[in-house]
Amino acid sequence: MDQQQESWDAVVIGAGPAGLRAAEELGAAGLRVLVVDAKPSVARKFLMAGKSGLNLTKDEPREQSLGQYCDAAAWLAPMIADCDATDVMAWASDLGVDLFTGTTGRVFPREMKASPLLRAWLARLDSFGVVRRTRWRWQGWAGDTLLFETPDGRREVSARATVLAMGGSSWARLGSDGAWANILAAEKVPLARFQPANVGLLVDWSDHMVPHFGAPLKGIALEAGSLRTRGEAMISKHGLEGGGIYQICAAVRDGATLHLDLLPDLTLQQVMARLARPKGKSSISTHMRKVLKLKPPGLAMVQEFHRPLPVEPELLARVLKSLPVRHAGLRPLDEAISTAGGIRAEAVDRGLMLRTHPGVFCAGEMLDWEAPTGGYLLTACLATGRWAGRSAVDYLKGVYVADAATA
Repeated sequence: MDQQQESWDAVVIGAGPAGLRAAEELGAAGLRVLVVDAKPSVARKFLMAGKSGLNLTKDEPREQSLGQYCDAAAWLAPMIADCDATDVMAWASDLGVDLFTGTTGRVFPREMKASPLLRAWLARLDSFGVVRRTRWRWQGWAGDTLLFETPDGRREVSARATVLAMGGSSWARLGSDGAWANILAAEKVPLARFQPANVGLLVDWSDHMVPHFGAPLKGIALEAGSLRTRGEAMISKHGLEGGGIYQICAAVRDGATLHLDLLPDLTLQQVMARLARPKGKSSISTHMRKVLKLKPPGLAMVQEFHRPLPVEPELLARVLKSLPVRHAGLRPLDEAISTAGGIRAEAVDRGLMLRTHPGVFCAGEMLDWEAPTGGYLLTACLATGRWAGRSAVDYLKGVYVADAATA
């Protein structure tokens, strides 16, 4: 074989969760598989996510989980059904990872880290004979040949099937830089532009908020457009962060106004009644703290976004139950935990094969879907990786049937 050219049954480009899951399916089928990644080591974003506790999935009814994928729910439904929370937990347990489920249904490894799971996963791939190469950056095709820039110069690889799993366009330093989009756009693959998802809000705070930087807003509800969620937010130097913000950032990105309900456990009438109690010589802030048990961060938010405060109990209650948040939009794309956009649903068939490129399958965040944090992102990456890997196996066995339209 020429030193600069080699041949494989399947090449998986991108060694994150989606790519490794696809490689696992291909390797288990006894195929010769090469996995390549542009970075010096594999699964960097996966490992980074695991530093704060690896949230593998969310143990809840499948229909409830699918609702988290918004416009992509119908498209992803068969893939999630094939690899839902129960399947993800069984897969991790089979790798020898001890799991536990938290009170909110989120599933974590007992050790809370990603590295033990990754080591076991890579050992399984090794047992299948899957070969890994790092610092290999994909440059596109020359005819049917895959082109890569490597530390040893340009390499050409032929593959009977290819799985693309290079991530979206956030956290470029960990490998998801979205550079592949230019290659596929030149190949006439339909793409949706990248947009930030699961990201904080930019807020130009007044000086009076400085003492509250780093403080959490607990037990609040957030509403933007048709989205409403209970959660928390963190007041940071740059704005608002945290799971509650991530849940509604898609609607904010689309132009919806963000409102905070600082007292979601009380009805409007209950808040009005408490505010109507005699306050004596107390200030409005002191009165709110006493009768509503509002904490300093919440009181500061009210002062920040609605000064002067109304005196009438009804008007003040409405402010506390629906506080409009002035902001300057979402944090930059590269700071987002994940991205919306990428390969559009119509670009692939129901087996995730590119309609423009027979034998080329796509998985993970390269595809145009989004979901909040809480286990949904990783579940969909594993599900689409498994689906693309199995489709590639069928393709190589000659039993794959491409459909004429997206399922």
